[in-house]
Amino acid sequence: EAFTIIDQDRDGFISDKDLKDMWASLGVIKDDAFLSDMIKESTGPINFTMFLTFMGDKLQNTDTDDVLQEAFKTLDPDLTGLISTQNFTNALTQLGDRFSKEEIKQMYDVAPMKVYIILASVLVV
Repeated sequence: EAFTIIDQDRDGFISDKDLKDMWASLGVIKDDAFLSDMIKESTGPINFTMFLTFMGDKLQNTDTDDVLQEAFKTLDPDLTGLISTQNFTNALTQLGDRFSKEEIKQMYDVAPMKVYIILASVLVV
């Protein structure tokens, strides 16, 4: 399903134009150099098989569920299963690859938050 969403022109391949259209549909404008760098990560044309291989390689280095649950607990100190907008915004602007005020605004414009975001409860086992 993700491949179909990204393959905007439905030609069976993901091109730089498909990526540009996909980013634009999320309200984000990316320049041609950024898109070209994304395409260059592939060893050939990005068809469905290449996409699966590419995503499999990317997902191999993801964190375990335990690590993700502990990360969410830092954003949900009361263990309510909810992350407040303030805690979420603080994390995005103060930790790791910090979001700018403009990036935060863009994110909330594209995906408005209610008073709380329900993410932590998805990972609770």
